[in-house]
Formats: sequence, structure tokens, C-alpha cells
Amino acid sequence: MRSVRKAPRAPDEEHLVRLVAKGDRAAFEELYRRTSPWLAVRLRRRCGDEQIVAEVMQETYLAVWRAAGAFAGAAVGGSATGWLWTIAARRLVDAFRRRAHHAEPPPAAAVPEAVPAAEEEALATTVGGDVGDALRCLAPELRQVLQAMVLDGLSVRETAVLLGLPEGTVKTRARRARTAMREALA
Repeated sequence: MRSVRKAPRAPDEEHLVRLVAKGDRAAFEELYRRTSPWLAVRLRRRCGDEQIVAEVMQETYLAVWRAAGAFAGAAVGGSATGWLWTIAARRLVDAFRRRAHHAEPPPAAAVPEAVPAAEEEALATTVGGDVGDALRCLAPELRQVLQAMVLDGLSVRETAVLLGLPEGTVKTRARRARTAMREALA
């Protein structure tokens, strides 16, 4: 009878993280090789800015190298890839916060409007029908917030920076604008 020899199994990601915790560079390289493609794809789904994605990737793997010893793994029902994604997601949120914190409103945002702004004219031509009428009936301060958050896709913080308002004011105006839009369209 012949003995069948099985090929050695490659270590799974959890084992690689444990080796990284011991300072094993080859294990770190293997972990990076296995996980960086899907991690980059997931980050790109949430952020279109390649520079931010690259920074988050770098910060994530640096954190993995430094904190691999803190990985609890299957003992607490976790997985290495889940742990890695949690680190990356937190780094991405931090990057968004840094960007919003350092963002400066464009100079035109500080100038008081005496005539209809170009975006108001563009809005009038792009949003028509009942929605356009309801939008144009909103108070200007509510319309600005709604346009920034809904049409431009800005976050509350980015809208606050753009309009030079406190975040709480932006949230209140957004809620009031949505309520007014619902009533107008009902």
C-alpha cells in the first residue's frame, strides 16, 4: 500500500496574523498579498478618491503590523479578514473626517448673493416638474442645505464647511427641508 502524501496546507489568514504578531515579515507579505486586492476593492466602493484609498491601505497594514498581537480571532468569534476590514473602515472614516475638517469653503460661498446664483439657474433647468417647483418654493437657506446634501452628495460636515454653518444647523435645516418637500409633494 502506498502512502498518500498531502501537500502542506498554506496557513490561513488568522495564522498569518499570529505569525505577524511575532514579527514574521514573510507572513506579513503573504497576508498583504492575499488580502490587499479585496480590501482595495471594498475601499474603492466607499471612496472614489484613489489617493485616500492608497493612504487608508497604507495606514491599515501599518496598524496590522503594529497591533497583530492584539488580534483575538476565533476566540471571540472574529476572523482575520473581519479584523482587517474593521481597521480599514475606521481608517477610512478618519480620512473622511480629516478631509472635511481641513476643507475650506470656496471663496464664492462667502460672497452674499445679490442675483440668482448659477447653481440656482442650473437647478431650475435640471430639476423640473413638481419636484422642481417644490424645491424652488423652499426658503433659500433650506434649499442650499438640501442641494448640498442631496444633489451634490456632501456629508453634514462638508455641507457645514461649505455653507459656513454649525453642523447642528445643517441637520436641522435638512430635516426642515425634507419635511417641506414631503408636504409640497403630497
